[in-house]
Amino acid sequence: MMPLDSLTNASDEALLVLFANGDPKAAVVLTHRLGPRVFAYGFRLLGDRTEAEDVAQEAMLRLWKTAPDWRPGEAKITTWLFRVVSNLCIDRKRRYRNRPVSLEVGADPPDGADSVDETLQQKARSEALQAALLYLPDRQRQAVILRNIEDLANPEIASIMGISVEAVESLTARGKRALSKILNDQRDALGFENDR
Repeated sequence: MMPLDSLTNASDEALLVLFANGDPKAAVVLTHRLGPRVFAYGFRLLGDRTEAEDVAQEAMLRLWKTAPDWRPGEAKITTWLFRVVSNLCIDRKRRYRNRPVSLEVGADPPDGADSVDETLQQKARSEALQAALLYLPDRQRQAVILRNIEDLANPEIASIMGISVEAVESLTARGKRALSKILNDQRDALGFENDR
């Protein structure tokens, strides 16, 4: 087993291989590295913190089960995880179609980060974006989140979603237009008149 400090600079694939070979510290490092992104993606897709935590945990468990059979170089671990999260979220949404949607937001910023007004404005913007995302059709929401929030390239998104790059471009363009339309009436209330 390698010391924890030496693992922090290892690649995702190297950590997964180390875990598959019996190094539990590699799993700790990889979980700390990827867990928050996996949770955030699930939360943006589902709009429910508890469901997103369950999805993130299930996705990471599947990664650990897959570790011994992982073939380096075939796919990025993040691409694989985002695809698993997408599928888990789709399954949950199918199961809970008529359940009310929660509009909770992420954790509050640390003390001293911003003024109270800036913090409240950011929170309102975040809540408005999350609510608007939930109005988008599932595939548009997924594409917009992966492209504009997770900042993934279109070919990687295409791989995650199992569609063509052109379809990704179309989904993100339609999703961004829909979001703009949904949020347009709230520009002044969210303080965007100050950003012009």
